[in-house]
Formats: sequence, C-alpha cells, structure tokens
Amino acid sequence: MAKNIKEQLKKRKISKPNFMYNLLGWVWKTFVAKKYNVHYNIKADVSKEKNQFIFISNHASRLDYIFTGVPALPNRMNFVAGYNEFFRSHLAGVFNLLKVIPKRNFVPDNYTLREVRTILKDNGNIMIFPEGMSSISGANQPVAVGTGKMIKHFKLPVYCSVIKGGYLTSPKYNLNDRLGRVEVDIDLLFTKEDLEKYSAEEIENIINKTIYHDDYAWNKVQKNEYNIGDNGAEHLEDLLFWCPKCKKQHVMKSEGNKLYCTACGNGMTIDKTYAMTPLDDTCVIPETQTEWFNMQRAVIREEVKDEKFVLTEKVKLGTLPDNGMLKNQATSLIVGEGTLTLNRKGLEYKGTKDGKEFTFFIDSVNLPTYGMCTDLSRFYTFVDGEFYEFYPEHSVVEKFFLATEELHRLNGGKWKDFNF
Repeated sequence: MAKNIKEQLKKRKISKPNFMYNLLGWVWKTFVAKKYNVHYNIKADVSKEKNQFIFISNHASRLDYIFTGVPALPNRMNFVAGYNEFFRSHLAGVFNLLKVIPKRNFVPDNYTLREVRTILKDNGNIMIFPEGMSSISGANQPVAVGTGKMIKHFKLPVYCSVIKGGYLTSPKYNLNDRLGRVEVDIDLLFTKEDLEKYSAEEIENIINKTIYHDDYAWNKVQKNEYNIGDNGAEHLEDLLFWCPKCKKQHVMKSEGNKLYCTACGNGMTIDKTYAMTPLDDTCVIPETQTEWFNMQRAVIREEVKDEKFVLTEKVKLGTLPDNGMLKNQATSLIVGEGTLTLNRKGLEYKGTKDGKEFTFFIDSVNLPTYGMCTDLSRFYTFVDGEFYEFYPEHSVVEKFFLATEELHRLNGGKWKDFNF
C-alpha cells in the first residue's frame, strides 16, 4: 500500500541529523560547490562555533542549501523547507537524511515551531531562509511576518549569509542552470545580548537590511559571466510582462537572448553578464532587470487602488496526494478546474475538485503572497492547512503575485514592503 505522507509527517519524531549529514556535506563541498564556482567570504566562522546557533540567509535559488550547508561543516543543521516539497519523490531521500523540518509557507504553522523547539532543546542548530521562498526577481522579498519574534524567543546567536550570484546561476524564470560565479558572505548577525535589547520588529528590520541583495545590480559592477547559452531570455516574459515604453501588459516575447514588445517593438538583448542592450536608439530599457521588475510592481500598485480592480483566470487545480509520492518532479496532482478571481477583497476559486463543486475564498489581509514550487508556470497557497496549486491558461502568474501582495498591503495586511 502506498504511504500516506501527510500522516507520516504528523506522526514523525524529528531529530538532529547524524554523521551521514557530514558525508553528504563532503560531497557538496568536493564536487557540487566546485561545479558552481562558489567562493566564501567569512567574517565570522560558523564552522568553528561550539555552541548552539541559528543560521539564516537570503534565498537566491534552489541551490541555497548547498551554498549555506558547506561553510557550516562540520556543524550540522536542521533545514526548514516547504511542506509540499516533502511529497516529491526525488527529494524524499535527502530530506529524510538531513532531517528537514516542513513549513507551510506564508501561513501560521504551529507544527513547524514545535519541531524547531524540539531540535533546539536537543542542542541542535537550525537553518532558515526567512523570506520563505527563493527569489523570483533576482532580489529579496521582505522576511515572513513573525521571523523577529521567533528568533528573539530562542535567544541563540544568529549567523547569516548573503548569497551573491545564486539567482544568476539558477533564475526563477528558467530552470536551466547557468554556471558562473557564486559568492557567499558569512558573518555573525546577532549575539544573545543583541536579541535581548532589540524588539522583534527591530530584529526583522535588521535582517531585511543585512541580507538584502540584488544580483543584477551586483553583477553590473562585477561583470561575472554566466553560461546563458543561446536562450538566455527564454521565458523572461513570464517575469517581465510590462513594456516600459508603450506601458502595455502581457505584450513581451522572448526569442533566444532577446526580449521585445509585440505591440511597439521596444526590446533588448542580454549578454553573459546579464547586461541589457536596447535593440535600437528608440527603445526604453531600464538599467537592470530588477529595476524593470520594480517599475512593473509600481504599475500594479496603482492599478489595484481602483475599487473595481479584478483579475480573473481559468486554472487547473492541483493538490498533494493522500497516498504515495509525486513523481517525475511533479509538484501536485491535477484534481479539478475552475476560475480564480482576485479583487479588492481577496482571492476566490470557483470550480471543481475530485469531480465535485468546490469553492474557497481568502481575505486579502490573510493572503500576503503565494508560493512557487518551480518556475512561473504555476503558484500555490494553503487553505485550512491544505495545499492548492493553480495552473493558469495564460502567463499571468507574476501579475497575480504582484497584485496580491499590493492588495494585502493596501488593505492593512501585516507583511509590509521594505522600509529602507
């Protein structure tokens, strides 16, 4: 009989990783870190820490567990990862070996806090990516609400790393690795005494400022080359869907290393350093892709202020299996289809699930953002603890993200934008 992963996760007793963690870490250090040309800039050496600690980092890419795990060796850490990732067969072995702790992203999860507490009581160490998800744009998003409160509560030294070049190696809009150079800066962020004197809000502000990094701005100076091949802009229109010249949305198209507007011809090419060159003198192209992304966000921020704002899309609905695991790197099982509607009040799904009518609504105040398992082809959220993934007919995932985040803030939600 196929295993019920949900029940297994509920019943399992989390423990610290054993010596096999160090063996796997040696493989990462000897082979994988070299492959990705990782360089460490160490100001405070977490590998020599003899006492318990918490380690946090910006979340640049899906490879960050390697970038952060290697410099802490021989110290072992329990990583915290997305709950839904535990249902993917190709991750099951390493997650079990590393004793990874599951977390339902962007919703309260008492189970995760309980498991973290168990490890720390057992003299273990915890590794957290407080943004909750790897970068979509190449720069950070603010840390999840409650990060400061949790860190202050446990009163342990906090080390941090800032990963540079991780996104350029493994961008969210394209799943092909692009080998180049990765740098990881490591330092001690908080002592026990620091945590006593700072409020939870001050701790979150310090974390946001410390781990913030923009890969595109960084490499505009560094000029490291990445192996983008002949399709460096492939699927970039899924991320940058707004034209800076004609101001239209969902008009961008990629071809090879080129991205251009199908409405007005505005466009650019990217090179191995991710520098953007306008197609001609009439083109309007921002300095970096991050700047383009931020301009696009500002457009959506103004758009959602309209009381009549609505975003509607036909989607397929995915859920996690009750028995067995997801194979072939799938992220969910398709169980229905319907219409997803986002307006000033929140998000509503109307359609089917398992052959029956199914609907739910999430108030925007309780919906700060979504999760993204792989690329910009799909996104997910949790409703009453259950995972739901949406597969839209059109390339609208990033607009759903931006509009949802700005509506959350407009309506008084707790997850605020950066204040620096």
